Amino acid sequence: MTDIFKERKTVEQVEESSELAPKFDENGLMPVVTTDANTGDVLMMGYQNEEALKKTIETGEAHYWSRSRKCLWHKGATSGLIQKVKDIRIDDDQDSIWLKVELKGLEASCHVGYKSCFYRSIPVGNIKQDIELKFKEDEKTFDPNEVYGDAPNPTKL
Repeated sequence: MTDIFKERKTVEQVEESSELAPKFDENGLMPVVTTDANTGDVLMMGYQNEEALKKTIETGEAHYWSRSRKCLWHKGATSGLIQKVKDIRIDDDQDSIWLKVELKGLEASCHVGYKSCFYRSIPVGNIKQDIELKFKEDEKTFDPNEVYGDAPNPTKL
């Protein structure tokens, strides 16, 4: 693939032109928020490096950079939880991405088995007692053990 990213030259170019000039952080990464194109639900937050963003644009399927595994990650390659990209948005200073996707396969995004990685809510209003997270999804979409088997858990504590 040719280099589709432009060199960042001016604030005007980055904020007002039609040139794609993304800014990756000191680790070569950019945050990505992914939502369900049909419902608007936030599914996950991840990161892309240059290669992941280019692959996402090229294939129309979400690719990320796995910080825990330190490798390119085609979402769903192992699990079948494919994210078909319907829209890619970049913010005003081109340092974060918003993907709107359709879920394929099990129609879930979270390796824990829920549709969304944001399946719990933090109550607000009182920090003087122990905080108890509230589950926003009643049940898992799939059983992670059936999907991943003995594969290592992608979460690094």
